[in-house]
Amino acid sequence: MIVYSLSIILIGTNPYHNPFYGKQVVTIMVDILRKEVPYGFDETVKKVEEAMLSEGFGVQLTTGIHDMFKKRLGIDDYPKYTMVLGCKPQLAKRALEISKDMGTLFPCSFTIYEEDGKVNVTHVSLIKIGVEIGLADKEAMASLIEDTGKAVRKVWDKI
Repeated sequence: MIVYSLSIILIGTNPYHNPFYGKQVVTIMVDILRKEVPYGFDETVKKVEEAMLSEGFGVQLTTGIHDMFKKRLGIDDYPKYTMVLGCKPQLAKRALEISKDMGTLFPCSFTIYEEDGKVNVTHVSLIKIGVEIGLADKEAMASLIEDTGKAVRKVWDKI
């Protein structure tokens, strides 16, 4: 796991929902899972989809960004980059019961991309980001963050 520190400019006028109200730039810690896999690109996309389904995530969309770039921008040689978007309804429901604003970060996503002839998979904890940027109370989200982390880790370990 890689932990990054990001500076984010927050825009908002509601001090109740934004613990950083009155400040423009904050630094947050974000967990990012990233690994190189020994599989081909298409096989990796399938493995991610299958791992998500096996752990109770519904796969809502699998989309090749490289295909969109080719179709819409005329770029024929963009390296393969696909997003697999999914949702584990039980976790999503809990997040929305704590704060409806958390829905702005749905769904859970994994990205698969080619770089330097290698295939990589990444995932970012959007639930943690939501808390860090003030979409929900940290204490109220603590058990959900833990449960979401466990569920994602089970998917991650199958990839």
